[in-house]
Amino acid sequence: MARLNPQSEALAREIIGRYPRPKSALIPLLHLAQEQEGYVAEDAMEHLAELVGATPAEVLGTCSFYEMFKREPVGTYVVNICTNISCLLMGGEELLAHAEETLGIRSGSTTPDGTFTIEDVECIAACTEAPCLQVNYRYRHKITHDSFDALVDDLRAGRLSSEIPPHGTLGRVRQQMPADRVAGAALPSEAIEPVWVTSRPAPPKEEAKT
Repeated sequence: MARLNPQSEALAREIIGRYPRPKSALIPLLHLAQEQEGYVAEDAMEHLAELVGATPAEVLGTCSFYEMFKREPVGTYVVNICTNISCLLMGGEELLAHAEETLGIRSGSTTPDGTFTIEDVECIAACTEAPCLQVNYRYRHKITHDSFDALVDDLRAGRLSSEIPPHGTLGRVRQQMPADRVAGAALPSEAIEPVWVTSRPAPPKEEAKT
């Protein structure tokens, strides 16, 4: 278990500054904590609570609500295999069984080397591409047993590292907001005029008809 490291804490404070209320930053902060460790550690949740002025229980309540946040260590690659109706009809359960046999683990488990975690999941909204799966939430469509084996080999060999980062990394491009484009984090109750985030000028007010 680990609190945010200095680099992550600095980024967390930058993220918090984008919101009128610190608690509003909680979801991106949880993603940040998960990116650091691959899962959201208890110490990290306590640290986030300190940063946003919440209780650890409030942070846990948000973290535990969303499936994408893991509260225990998982593999470098989390493989979500869909077995809902479209994928089921196209061989999703057989694909899951093949994945379990290939990796030597059951759904919900992680390989001894910490590389793969398998999850049996509900619909992942790619029904026309069944059977489908996700690796760290990156889609793979119309998967056969052979293509699954090839995917595992490519991941083990690092051939997909530029496409599929380790679990916890949502994107490789970090959002940045230049100082001259910051709208200002005013509370809704304090906002009088509309606040425009982009550099475009605010539209002119409609003149009152006489």
